[in-house]
Amino acid sequence: MTVIDEKDYGTPAVTSDVTVHLEIDGKAVSVSAGTSVMRAAAEADTDIPSLCATDCLESFGSCRLCLVEVEGRRGTPASCTTPAEEGMKVITQSPRLTTLRRGVMDLYLSDHPSGDDLPMQDLAKLLGMTESRYGTDGHNHLKSIIDDSNPYFSFDPNQCILCSRCVRACEEVQGTFALTVEGRGFDSQISAGIAGEDFLASDCVSCGACVQACPTDSLLEKNVIEKGKPDHSVITTCAYCGVGCGFKAEVKGGEVVRMTPWKDGQANHGHSCVKGRFAWEYAFHADRITKPMIREKITDPWKAVSWDEAIAYGAKRLKAVQEQYGRKSIGGISSSRCTNEEVYVVQKLVRAGFGNNNIDTCARVCHSPTGYGLNQTFGTSAGTQTFDSVMDADVILVIGANPTEAHPVFGSQMKRRLRQGARLIVIDPRVIDLVKTPHVAAELHLPLKPGTNVAMINALAHVILTEGLEDKAYIKDRCEDQAFADWCAFIRDEKNSPEMAEQYTRVAAADVRAAARLYATGGGLDHKGNSAIYYGLGVTEHSQGSTAVMGLANLAMLTGNVGFSGVGVNPLRGQNNVQGSCDMGSFPHELPGYRPVGDEAVRGSFEKDWGLKLDPEPGLRIPGMFDEAVAGQYRGMYIQGEDVAQSDPNTAHVEAALRNLDCLIVQDLFLNETARFAHVFLPGTSFLEKDGTFTNAERRISMVNKVLEPVAGLDEWEITCRLSRAMGYDMHYDTSAEIMGEIARLTPTFAGVSFDKIKRQGSVQWPCNADAPDGTPIMHVDHFVRGKGHFVITEFVPTEEKVTRRFPLILTTGRILSQYNVGAQTRRTENNIWHEEDVLEIHQQDADDRGIRDGDWVNITSRMGETTLKARISDRMQPGVIFTTFHMPKSGANVVTTDNADWATDCPEYKVTAVEVRLTNHQSDWQEEFDHFSEETRHIAE
Repeated sequence: MTVIDEKDYGTPAVTSDVTVHLEIDGKAVSVSAGTSVMRAAAEADTDIPSLCATDCLESFGSCRLCLVEVEGRRGTPASCTTPAEEGMKVITQSPRLTTLRRGVMDLYLSDHPSGDDLPMQDLAKLLGMTESRYGTDGHNHLKSIIDDSNPYFSFDPNQCILCSRCVRACEEVQGTFALTVEGRGFDSQISAGIAGEDFLASDCVSCGACVQACPTDSLLEKNVIEKGKPDHSVITTCAYCGVGCGFKAEVKGGEVVRMTPWKDGQANHGHSCVKGRFAWEYAFHADRITKPMIREKITDPWKAVSWDEAIAYGAKRLKAVQEQYGRKSIGGISSSRCTNEEVYVVQKLVRAGFGNNNIDTCARVCHSPTGYGLNQTFGTSAGTQTFDSVMDADVILVIGANPTEAHPVFGSQMKRRLRQGARLIVIDPRVIDLVKTPHVAAELHLPLKPGTNVAMINALAHVILTEGLEDKAYIKDRCEDQAFADWCAFIRDEKNSPEMAEQYTRVAAADVRAAARLYATGGGLDHKGNSAIYYGLGVTEHSQGSTAVMGLANLAMLTGNVGFSGVGVNPLRGQNNVQGSCDMGSFPHELPGYRPVGDEAVRGSFEKDWGLKLDPEPGLRIPGMFDEAVAGQYRGMYIQGEDVAQSDPNTAHVEAALRNLDCLIVQDLFLNETARFAHVFLPGTSFLEKDGTFTNAERRISMVNKVLEPVAGLDEWEITCRLSRAMGYDMHYDTSAEIMGEIARLTPTFAGVSFDKIKRQGSVQWPCNADAPDGTPIMHVDHFVRGKGHFVITEFVPTEEKVTRRFPLILTTGRILSQYNVGAQTRRTENNIWHEEDVLEIHQQDADDRGIRDGDWVNITSRMGETTLKARISDRMQPGVIFTTFHMPKSGANVVTTDNADWATDCPEYKVTAVEVRLTNHQSDWQEEFDHFSEETRHIAE
């Protein structure tokens, strides 16, 4: 294995219908019109030396090393800024050019440290130089102070040549504009924001784009400085959010040195965020459990045992539960952080090994309304577009999502499109970054009251329909006539007007009307602009989550914005494989491919392949599992890679359910909060130890290639197979590729998927079958999957969670950039330097009313429970609404959330909890109990 060296073409690729023909060093070359001479040469395998040029940034022309000669022209133009032209004859090597380049390099070397391992020295050697004739005795920058403030990389100004690649990467790729060139002439220097600020104190978001762009190692990962440069690379996929970024895991001597974003990653195109780029060392944290463990009672110390003993013990206890309480008294939860192959065998274990359909996944508590809503309207349970589609959008509507925090790489791409001129509507209770950030501002921000999404969406539709802004031809051609007629009668009703909705949403009717017109027309006078919808958990995690998703689908169909690039209904999935966990049949009513367990023909295909009869009755959803456990009827559970004790709502109820289990098997990297209640712990594998696939939010299936062998000795899918065999069902595979082969054999939308195809193409977007052998980037192109699009009546029903004099505030929850979900991974990295505790964001008015100052400890009380957090006064909040994250176990955010849920899918209503906030000087009772119980249940026997 070797280091994967990705070719840098110097300037970005250009797409054009016109081709120009030129000659470079006597070689005939053809490129798209607008391509730089530098890139044309690189495509012809002729390398021109440069320092300021890279193909992820626009040409700049400052280093003057890439000079060329052009026949018939005076001077020596920079090849990076000179476009290739028809008939042009270019010379890249000549005595004259060598002299000029050496002269430039001579000046660089005079103000640059020496050393054989420095990139500048390598380039100097290519030019036939080893040192500067000017020496380094004069005025220079060689005693500059190194900035080590960032936990992941350092900035050494001594090696900086002011090429501005880092500044341009921060602007063009990331869109943060944190870096600048400060000063003039010799005093010019790279500055992270305000004069005197270091990287940590600045607006830098540690995405790594500047490190990636730096040609001199002035910006360099601390790991590389300490451990040396890698000797080989493995392509894999990030295990954080649903963007699914491609990475090169770079290894030296069996140790991972760094993660570098893969230029050919089709979801991220060589960009990354702080989590994927740097927050991966949790995989080697001392908290990793590497041996199976068992115990009789949850108050007993854990005992490390062999794999055989642990699996036999777990199977014995599960069988005992079934013997006493019946076949349906046990079940399982699959992980959205595991691969498709690992998830597939878990649902197969439950159905074939346990003999029931009590299988669910974390999508239950996040995007299950997406599956239901899009299936009802479009006919399939997934988003419609690629991420790249946003670059063709003219109007972008973001509702209930915060892309720059939760999906930062896609957030950067969206900001790039907005800087190019796309117009933005944000519908969110908070002032998220996209409302106003450097060089980006929402044209309209509709700060609705949490819980009123459906009223808002209906009001938008009402305006579009009553003002005649609908796409009549599209609707007639693509949608069901009767369903549309019924929906029109409903949506025209004055109760759905912005003026009537204002009493619920608290958003001015005039702003709603302006947003509706902008979305309907795509910003164009001829009504032909493209409008795209992007939504997140702020839409789905409500009592009307499914209704809201169907409402968004109605909007898209009404305006003809489905079926081509630049439009669509795009759910921003939360976890790396939450889409895949759903695809793989992790719902209690559906087999892989979203096909009902009650369908005899569908079930029959699995029965034939698996060699046994399957239960035709849908099983329990996660909330049902907890209810039945509290009631004493559900007594055993196998949980793969999910921490329900921290992530699920109404923590007291969840903990009561887990305490009632006679057998709980947890398979994870760490002794998480759920493991406090477990009897068997099976150590899982990090993404660096996996071999399989993830499916991201755009239905893109990407390879997760094994970088290191599993530290616990077994592949995660093999652990599940061994438990299945111990339960009496002989499930056996030799490789994860064999599992994917079975998935493809039994799942029509995956029929053409294989590891070989994914590796050959880089990724595959399902459906991939005989009708779409290379996959399907954009869904519903000529017709909807269900045939005709189905408009659904979306009656607004106010949530049952009401504010009162006792509970006058609404608590809503979400994520931040540096932490991820329940924090199991990111809390075990240096990311804690940005966010070491969850805090409560509160508006100044609400704080003043309660005598609360910034940094005070406050008690948050709801109908369910109470917890204590520090207050942070924030102008991002509107009066009456407060916000917190749920990344830290002890915060107890879900102690106060209710068990109200979406009417169709049981997705919890995390986004609306009525609370009161008061000053306090002590922890809540739950937090006191958590400290005691957490310590008591985590003890491992020597």
